[in-house]
Amino acid sequence: MTPPFTPLTAQPAWVHFEKIFLRNGGLKVTHALVCALLGFFFAGTGMAPIIHNGVAATADVVSSLRP
Repeated sequence: MTPPFTPLTAQPAWVHFEKIFLRNGGLKVTHALVCALLGFFFAGTGMAPIIHNGVAATADVVSSLRP
């Protein structure tokens, strides 16, 4: 018998990404591939620290919000 609720940590992150964005029609597979390729491209450039700092700052702001 399987439990009615599977914790989020029981599955890899890409499974949740696929469930949320691809199945709901909010993100197409081709767009996800282009974003992944751009991510690898930018990781090899001098823009990587700037992007990392911007994402980290955004995550800090979002995590400090209380609904």
